[in-house]
Amino acid sequence: MFKRHRKLRINQNMRNLVKNVYLDVDDLIYPLFIIEGSGIREEIKSMPGIFRFSIDTLKQELDELKSLGIKTLLLFGIPNHKDSVATEAYNEHGVIQEAVRFIKKGYPDSLIDTYVSACEYTDHGHCGILDEHGYVVNDKSINLMADIALSHVKAGADIVAPSDMMDGRVSKIREVLDREGFVNTPIISYSVKFSSAFYGPFRDAADSTPQFGDRKSYQMDYRSEFDILSEVEEDLKQGADMIIVKPALAYLDIMAKVKREFDVPIVAYNVSGEYSMVKAAAQNGWIDEKSIVMEEMYAMKRAGASIIMTYFAKDVAKWLKEGK
Repeated sequence: MFKRHRKLRINQNMRNLVKNVYLDVDDLIYPLFIIEGSGIREEIKSMPGIFRFSIDTLKQELDELKSLGIKTLLLFGIPNHKDSVATEAYNEHGVIQEAVRFIKKGYPDSLIDTYVSACEYTDHGHCGILDEHGYVVNDKSINLMADIALSHVKAGADIVAPSDMMDGRVSKIREVLDREGFVNTPIISYSVKFSSAFYGPFRDAADSTPQFGDRKSYQMDYRSEFDILSEVEEDLKQGADMIIVKPALAYLDIMAKVKREFDVPIVAYNVSGEYSMVKAAAQNGWIDEKSIVMEEMYAMKRAGASIIMTYFAKDVAKWLKEGK
């Protein structure tokens, strides 16, 4: 017979004592948008509090992140030149490659994770190379991803995160990095990336909106869960070290399922739309921002996330400090 467990009526100090889900500043990854040029520090209209930085204006932001204890950064690049085959994405002196060198020189303790995709670098806004009919060519695209990843690691990136969702790109990147001697560079794979409306503000920030069509042919359908575990399993076989679930909040059930099946670190990407909705509601006085955000962070941890990529990282770091 089931025995009823007595509900403890406890104060906040006791609640802190018996909690069993934990969040630490070391669990956070903060995304940074780096734009080519100089003297640029511009707020992204649809993402209040988030900015595009040129490399020469990064120092103040990096100093703040260091003071908050945030060590891991996810870098997105916005080049001046775009073309159909994303040549600036793997340029030795491209915006991300130079940003990695700058950060590593001045902030050697930083852990730099780079976004490996082509959407910000193509004039069509898609995540790979297209054929004459406008369809993404998988094999040419994975070669491109490998070139991008290698250029980032040569510049000093600690981790690469392929986001394009092409078949076989993890294996290709692992092959190329190993061949070039970067056998210990981890790959965080965007294995579970849904075709989602929650990415809207990011596309403003990274100037990566598709010029025609959409990305549904190579991103997952949120109406189906049948192929998720097989996608994760395949990426792990190919050499992925960690798995990203993106977006996070609308897919906590998927995150929990992946965590149950695979003993690997799960990264929750708390994406731009999730960020902007909370910011907008908080600015209108409709919600308590701190309470909502911290509840969301713990929900992701409870669902199985070891790591959280979030635009709220600076706020969360401050709130965690206040709570200690």
